[in-house]
Amino acid sequence: FRSHTFDHSWASLAQLIEEGATDGLMCDFGMPVLHAGVRYNCRVICHNRKVLLIRPKTAMADNGNYREGRYFTAYSSPANSSATRPEKHLLPTSFFSQFGQRDVPFGLYHVQCADGTTIGCESCEELWTPQASHIDLALRGVEIIGNGSGSHHELRKLSTRMELMTSATRKCGGIYLYSNQRGCDGGRTYYDGCAMIAVNGRIVAQAPQFDVHDVHVVTATIDLEDVRSYRASNPAFGIQASRMATEEGGGGSNGLTFDDVHLVFDPTNIESFNKKRPHITEEGMELKIAAPEEECCLGPACWLWDFLRRSGAAGFFLPLSGGADSASVAAIVAVMCILVTRAAREDPEGDVAKDCRRVCRKDKGNSLWVPSDPQEMASYVLHTTFMGTENSSDVTNSRAKRLGDAIGSYHLSIKIDLMVKAVLQVFQMTTGHMPRFGSRGGTMTEDLALQNIQARLRMVMAYVMAQLLPWVRGRSGFLLVLGSANVDEGLRGYMTKYDCSSADLNPIGAISKGDLKRMLVFLSKEYPGFDVLGEIANAPPTAELRPIDAATATAEAGHSQTDEEDMGMSYEELGYFGRLRKISRCGPVSMFKKLVVTWNHLSPGDVAAKVKRFFYYYSLNRHKMTTITPAYHAEAYSPDDNRFDLRQFLYNTKWTRQFDVIDDIVAQYPDSEQDKDKND
Repeated sequence: FRSHTFDHSWASLAQLIEEGATDGLMCDFGMPVLHAGVRYNCRVICHNRKVLLIRPKTAMADNGNYREGRYFTAYSSPANSSATRPEKHLLPTSFFSQFGQRDVPFGLYHVQCADGTTIGCESCEELWTPQASHIDLALRGVEIIGNGSGSHHELRKLSTRMELMTSATRKCGGIYLYSNQRGCDGGRTYYDGCAMIAVNGRIVAQAPQFDVHDVHVVTATIDLEDVRSYRASNPAFGIQASRMATEEGGGGSNGLTFDDVHLVFDPTNIESFNKKRPHITEEGMELKIAAPEEECCLGPACWLWDFLRRSGAAGFFLPLSGGADSASVAAIVAVMCILVTRAAREDPEGDVAKDCRRVCRKDKGNSLWVPSDPQEMASYVLHTTFMGTENSSDVTNSRAKRLGDAIGSYHLSIKIDLMVKAVLQVFQMTTGHMPRFGSRGGTMTEDLALQNIQARLRMVMAYVMAQLLPWVRGRSGFLLVLGSANVDEGLRGYMTKYDCSSADLNPIGAISKGDLKRMLVFLSKEYPGFDVLGEIANAPPTAELRPIDAATATAEAGHSQTDEEDMGMSYEELGYFGRLRKISRCGPVSMFKKLVVTWNHLSPGDVAAKVKRFFYYYSLNRHKMTTITPAYHAEAYSPDDNRFDLRQFLYNTKWTRQFDVIDDIVAQYPDSEQDKDKND
């Protein structure tokens, strides 16, 4: 946190005020403030070129992806603050020279306008705390509460966010103005906007959750008498508000009165007759909450667009295997192209169109070029390649080509056997040994090494392509390499370190296999021409790194090697393990105790074996998470080691004490339970 950030923030606020942003408007800005030598995260309330109040945040977000306590201190009010004069914060000298203001009240106060309107605010995390700030504000008579938030997207999170706001205004009455950031934070999280206005327990305005536009404005006209009537009709509210007023020595405490601030439109005021009479927003609206399969494509699509336009890259490169994971990434880029093309065509002179022209290298001259359709944009920004070997099937090659054609990507199909043979020849010349696959008499060590050689060479080739394909096509710039390892594979460690899971960005790294398959099915039905996605979703996942065994290969997979057989567990089981490990904070013993009840169709011994197998491979492969590609954060059980899941990466893989306790518990079950599977 650089000290100049404070100076830049005040300079930005001064510029906004100077340009008239607060003329006739009450504005609530978020910015860091250094007060009495302490860094606070604050809301700054301004009106008509004057700073009315600086309100510091009282609860820091320090869980999950957030580390707010690193930078800011939670504010605590001085003792008996309601009975003393407010603290004063000395404004920068530039404010006095520009606006004639030297200082401003600082603390947990709210604004009382001359027309009787009362306005307060809370900030982001304070909405989620047990003793939320809006409760005290409502009991003190505040009618309008603003929340400038920085809440990132996570699957199935929006409904919780909405419920907090509707519940707050349903219990206490009032108007809740929620504004959330939109866009990528320069890292793994995407802030999904969805600004809302809630009144007395109902939503009356809502912005889109996912969009390629930077800003959306929502408005509503509210009759404050509705709030006052709602609260007055609630006896419990009146009792608690009266009790608080008595304890604090009178009603209206912590309110700062400004006699020159008038906000309400008064229809009885003859001076208001010349103004346009607003239409009151009376009806609540139907809430717009995307299904998880929609979130899986829309959130990462907007995240990728932010990265693409801000990085200066000329597009993406994706190794396209024809499987569900890489197909999901390709489909997400396709959705990005759909969103950007739609916005660019709606406003060819807008910011989205300008960014689109720059990314597609169509920004020379005065051209207002925009893509004719999403496929045209994809032909510029998405480059896909099927990197096959002698172990690859024609089925997956066909799926990759058909998907590339449907999306419109610049697609190639190549063989990398020459690279594999070259590496093996160097090894043989050096050691005098040639490894063999297990099906050809080799050991497990040889077999795994041969698989990893193919996987790692694909990563090398991916970066060669990303650097040179723009040159091949006569274009400038570079391509961002996209990875395609899902959250379940990361959790289990079912990936080769520095293979195609190593890339610049991974839009699906925190999305489960189950959600990805549902997303593919959804897109195959939602968009004409994407039928191949449904076929890919229903095919058994396969790495295609071992020789094909014609006797066991299936038509659907096209190969005899399948992921779930290699892992020794299903993707559905991995979802259980992931949620229990991270969200429920379970170790081996507590996880077994939960699953032995949940999976009552299995014997305790079988449940124990599955739990032990998971923790063995989880701990054995945890080191892979230290170099994992930056992935879009979407799932609460992401194993991302960099920012979210901060755990050690060296474990005792034997889990001696924990596994012994599990064995002791299993031994206490009667023989009839142990033989359950045999009897079924």
